[in-house]
Amino acid sequence: MTTTMTEPALSVPAEELRPTRGDYELEERSSLRRVAGLSTELADITEVEYRQLRLERVVLVGVWTEGSSEQASASLTELARLAETAGSQVLDGLVQRRSRPDPATYVGSGKVDELRDAVHAAGADTVIADGELSPGQLRQLEDKLKVKVIDRTALILDIFAQHARSKDGKAQVELAQLSYLLPRLRGWGEALSRQVGGRAAGGVGIGGRGPGETKIELDRRRIRNRMAKLRREISGMKRVRETQRGVRKRQDVPSVAIVGYTNAGKSSLLNALTGAGVLVENALFATLDPTTRRTSTADGRTYTLTDTVGFVRHLPHQLVEAFRSTLEETADADLLVHVVDASDPLPEDQIKAVRQVLVEIGEESGAMPRELLVVNKTDAAGDLQLARLRHLLPGAVFVSAHTGNGVAKLRERIAELLPTPEVEVDLLLPYVQGSLVARVHTEGEVLSEEHTPEGPRLRARVGAELATAVLPYAQVTPAAQNGTGS
Repeated sequence: MTTTMTEPALSVPAEELRPTRGDYELEERSSLRRVAGLSTELADITEVEYRQLRLERVVLVGVWTEGSSEQASASLTELARLAETAGSQVLDGLVQRRSRPDPATYVGSGKVDELRDAVHAAGADTVIADGELSPGQLRQLEDKLKVKVIDRTALILDIFAQHARSKDGKAQVELAQLSYLLPRLRGWGEALSRQVGGRAAGGVGIGGRGPGETKIELDRRRIRNRMAKLRREISGMKRVRETQRGVRKRQDVPSVAIVGYTNAGKSSLLNALTGAGVLVENALFATLDPTTRRTSTADGRTYTLTDTVGFVRHLPHQLVEAFRSTLEETADADLLVHVVDASDPLPEDQIKAVRQVLVEIGEESGAMPRELLVVNKTDAAGDLQLARLRHLLPGAVFVSAHTGNGVAKLRERIAELLPTPEVEVDLLLPYVQGSLVARVHTEGEVLSEEHTPEGPRLRARVGAELATAVLPYAQVTPAAQNGTGS
């Protein structure tokens, strides 16, 4: 005899089971992972197609010039994570202790021989340097190692190119890539050169006279023209964002920007606070395109939360310049929520790296907004590490976006630090002015409310623009103000 048991009905609402935009993006990104073991020997194939067909095998190399050995190891470990995020397989890593990088080969002639042996022994096809190489260093290393050599900057740019989704994000990444490529552009043999014309051809005569521009000079001119076009496009996108920010400011909607080190959990925190459903992935630079969502405090005040691109140690200056228009969201925000990874072995270095970039962004904008430190991933950190961070960061809020622990307290702290409306008004609004009543509740801070036969009577604090709109219904002249309101 078979007994059939009826499973209890799930209590999860249907809308919570529906896939979010982030779920679709994560599925798409995972489906494009390169597969180890695939190979191709096709001769007529572009570099991009080649990289999609073959998993690159890399050896890392770094120069330790300052700081502790722990910091040097952490930097190389981070480089390995960057390489894996870009789709590579890390085989080995070497660190050279020097007072400064060698101007010719970055690591010195002796270490180059050791590096070449390590590359051949591991069967690697790429070497990644933990720093930005000059064009001369890049050429010397490739000549001596006989494999492709890239630096940390090129690696980060490659990750950004893979993860950019929006039109402005793609344009900013391309501009950064071209800025990096321009001084490193090289010709590959005489086949790509065009001979100069006239007597400068050295008496070659017929067939030796041409337009007077080499192939590499032509490429440089095309790159400069493309960069100029991209800057114009990014400038136009910047004006659109400024218009959107202007509308929010006129409506007195406070803005909060979530900043922090890459993979510190900024997107997870945005989802926990607003239910935005944006992409969450345990990878470096998973988020490049800013996401803005509206939410409200416990007393009904509306504000916006913006998830921004993460920072990293030695963030390439080309990226800072290209993404400046996007990162200006942080300088214009009313509050910065600075997210720190509690599970990282050196969270102090993360905080320092983020603040360096913020200072660079805010140099043109003046003073930076108020900062609230949020230590995330407390569920992944040990008790000793958390105790050390509580002593080191006494004003920080400790949360876990994954479990939800501490998120309610974070909402309260954000509400406390948000700017309050400046003008206090006493209003008697007719029932036909329901839109104004809603604006007072949404944009202002309602202190008291009483329903009368003529309409609701509100005592509230509102912004200057809304105070002007409700002035005809004021029972008391809006002179009782704090701050600079008038």
